[in-house]
Amino acid sequence: MKETYTAGRALSESLNPGMEDMLRARYDQIVPGLSTSVVDFAYGQQYARPGLALRDRYLGTIAALTALGGQTAPQLRVNIKGGLKAGLSQREIGEMIWQMSLYGGFPAAINALNVALEVFEEEGETHV
Repeated sequence: MKETYTAGRALSESLNPGMEDMLRARYDQIVPGLSTSVVDFAYGQQYARPGLALRDRYLGTIAALTALGGQTAPQLRVNIKGGLKAGLSQREIGEMIWQMSLYGGFPAAINALNVALEVFEEEGETHV
């Protein structure tokens, strides 16, 4: 196996246990290898890269998904959970989402804040 896949798999399992298996079960039948590609590229080649802390990569991802709007809610949910595990605080996540109201608009920011609140509750986190 490629070195990046091995690193990506370890990182994805620590942040999103079972994600690769879920992707495989849902998508590999119609797009063979999609699950491996996501783990290799997103986690092994991007999130595991040196030069930027993992928490900062998650902060950037949360910002981008927020600015893209409501259609990204499922991905935003996964990345907020990952961001919490990578050391982001609820306040940092909330502030970044609100900052994106300047770029993605108020509806996108409000929708993202609602996703964040749901994740915080699911994760048993207390609101700051």
